[in-house]
Amino acid sequence: MIFFMAGCVMIFIFRVFLPVMALILSFDSPANAAGGSISWRLENPFRYLSDAKHIDLHREVYANLSIEERLYPILSVERRLAKALPRGWAAPVLKNVCNGHPGANGGCDLSKNSITPSDHMVVASLDGVGDLKGNCVWKVRAARKTLRKYNREIRGACDAPVRFKSPYRGGVSLSVRHNGDPVDEIRLKVKDIFVVGMGDSFASGEGNPDVAVTFSRERSAVYGKLPQGALLAGYPARVGPWRKIGDSDFLKKSARWVNQACHRSLYSHQLRTALQLSLEDPHRSVTYADFACAGAEITQGVFRLDKGNEWSPSRPSLSQLSAVANVQCGERGAPDRDYPHAFHLNGAIPYLSDIVLKKCPKKRARRIDLLLLSIGGNDAGFSRLVANAVLADETMLRKLGGWMGLVYGADQAKGDLVALKNRYKSLNRALHNLLHIPWSQSDRIILTAYPLLSLLDDGKSICPDGKAGMGVLEAFSLSTIKAGDAEKLAEQLDREMKRAAGRHGWSFAHRHRPAFAGHSICAGANSFNPGQADDLRIPKFQDGKWSPFNPADYQPYSPRARWFRTPNDAYLTGHFHVRRTLARKLLGNKKLRWFQLLLASTYSGAFHPTAEGQAVIADQVANVARRVLKKYR
Repeated sequence: MIFFMAGCVMIFIFRVFLPVMALILSFDSPANAAGGSISWRLENPFRYLSDAKHIDLHREVYANLSIEERLYPILSVERRLAKALPRGWAAPVLKNVCNGHPGANGGCDLSKNSITPSDHMVVASLDGVGDLKGNCVWKVRAARKTLRKYNREIRGACDAPVRFKSPYRGGVSLSVRHNGDPVDEIRLKVKDIFVVGMGDSFASGEGNPDVAVTFSRERSAVYGKLPQGALLAGYPARVGPWRKIGDSDFLKKSARWVNQACHRSLYSHQLRTALQLSLEDPHRSVTYADFACAGAEITQGVFRLDKGNEWSPSRPSLSQLSAVANVQCGERGAPDRDYPHAFHLNGAIPYLSDIVLKKCPKKRARRIDLLLLSIGGNDAGFSRLVANAVLADETMLRKLGGWMGLVYGADQAKGDLVALKNRYKSLNRALHNLLHIPWSQSDRIILTAYPLLSLLDDGKSICPDGKAGMGVLEAFSLSTIKAGDAEKLAEQLDREMKRAAGRHGWSFAHRHRPAFAGHSICAGANSFNPGQADDLRIPKFQDGKWSPFNPADYQPYSPRARWFRTPNDAYLTGHFHVRRTLARKLLGNKKLRWFQLLLASTYSGAFHPTAEGQAVIADQVANVARRVLKKYR
């Protein structure tokens, strides 16, 4: 009987008392008291840029994309910005870059400020405030007692946003009241992920300087004579009071990069991937550190120090692996360790024996959430094959020695491709052991495939023989047969990269490759009035006028059909030159101007993706990154 009565009481409580209590409690519920709910976002979700206004530029454009544009958000944002700012959006941003390591053009150094954030600035507001008048009172309370310094009370108009810092560890509780009545209360915690970029020129953003060169409207330049005697006159000339090509005034007007030596750019697909990940989630912060460098190989550049292609005060002082390990450790840096036998794979890679690398102790090392990797092309000799495909006179290139390397065909490159398997194996070992990426989470490493360079829109045919896009120098002339050889090697390289990713458990981003067909190095027009962006000709000053357009009007970031920089584009965008004293030392004679012209049209990013091309790659890398982050959230 007692159990029966107890059961009745319980039924009464569930059926009558609890609903009544819920109704009573609902009047004290913060969400219903005044009809408002808290929403919040990070003021600056991308720590690589220290000024939030530069993030707002991308955030606003991204927010206004159409449904169709959001299928390829990074490319869509780039195209919108390029139409509004055809000279590029990165120039005003450059001084506010916060590198993962010292750089002459950056605004701060994350390794000095700590790669792990102490807090984040948050912007909160009330949605659906309705008829709330007057002021609201916001209370911020840190989740950890040791972080009470973040506790605060903020008074202000209910329809106005509030700003406050939230500690990285633990987050805060945030509540708001109006006239003493609770409105809403939430728990707020920022998700900060650490993204690292490593690799070669395709990773660094080569071909897309943050500040492109500006040319004079009236002045033209003469680059002397070719060894055969042809006069090189009527070329676009930089603005400024310079007297001789390569003097100090001339060099002041050089293209500028996030890192000058490595030609590291804000247009890099690795950076654009990290930036996009920060824009998509208002509660996610991205800490990004980039180490990619033009010319890098797995051996020379990633394992051992390579100082880049251009002299600069910001030249790397550590190999990429050591630089990442050093940043993982923050202010204290990582100690050196000797590795006499760890990476040469029983003598298969002799260059990696007796190597010294930095390694941060695991307890101190910040976890890497994503490692973006573009490497292998230089190891496989792809750049030398491209040179072979576009140089009519190979002997001229061979005179340049270390500037451009050797020129050879597909048969000579096969040996390099075979050796690449061991290089990837050794790199995999280093990424896990030196940088503490868990073996069970190898897919956090995203290897990116190289895009197709010379395929037409049918996806099979190769660009035709000729000088389209290469009129800057007589020595340039595309060979369809040799370009076809280069594409065959590129296919073999892609297959080896895919196999390496499979063997080591890496993620592989490669679905952007077919998109480049029809946007190749020869896309555009070489005839009358095609539109300046798609004109494949180089401007020349002849008979008192510029043709086909004035170089001062060149728009390096205007959308165009081709997603690769031609030698003409490279001359008009990066315009790389060495100092006159250095050029004399290298050549040993005064006949150097033609050499400068060759450098200006090759070392300025020829045969590398444009900003649009980088954005296409970034969209695919971001797709892969989202899947990885979702898996480990």
